[in-house]
Amino acid sequence: MSRESDFYLRRLHSLLGVIPVGLFLTQHLIINYFSTRGEEAFNAASDFMGSLPFLYVLEWVVIYIPLMFHAFYGVYIAFTANNNTGRFGTYRNWMFKLQRFTGVFLVIFIAWHIYQTRIQKALGAEVDYNMMADIFSSTGMLIFYIVGVLAATFHLANGVWGFLVTWGILQSPRSQRIFSYVSVLVFVALAFIGVRAIFGFM
Repeated sequence: MSRESDFYLRRLHSLLGVIPVGLFLTQHLIINYFSTRGEEAFNAASDFMGSLPFLYVLEWVVIYIPLMFHAFYGVYIAFTANNNTGRFGTYRNWMFKLQRFTGVFLVIFIAWHIYQTRIQKALGAEVDYNMMADIFSSTGMLIFYIVGVLAATFHLANGVWGFLVTWGILQSPRSQRIFSYVSVLVFVALAFIGVRAIFGFM
């Protein structure tokens, strides 16, 4: 792969990770948070999203295609990256390593989540409050989903920092340092919403 191709692919990868994938993740977590208001509230919010016009087109154009590119190219980046935390254990080097690690884990987690929900729906199952409550009745699945939510929210929050640096929006060391704190706050807020939503099904 030429340097020029890699340059543009990495920027596209960074962009799609925030828009639309990151926005979808945020919206998905907020919809799931309705579980804290009970079965009826969650099912109503879920049914509203499921009733959007041109749903399948939207899912493929806005979610699946960008997500697949971001995931597969991200795996390529992860396995070709030079992790140097052994020699330079700085904060940013650890964030770089964790970004790659969570990305690879999320490929597995998201594939399993799609299988348990979207594919099961295509096979005739009802994706509702009771389905999710049944999934989380397993301690193994509960832990797996909590780790998945933490990985996804960290990956997004840290990825926004990377996106802003990659696209030249955060140029000075001071702005990059300040937004490092902002990204931690974003992670904590989204992680709370996601994990609290899981326990809303229990």
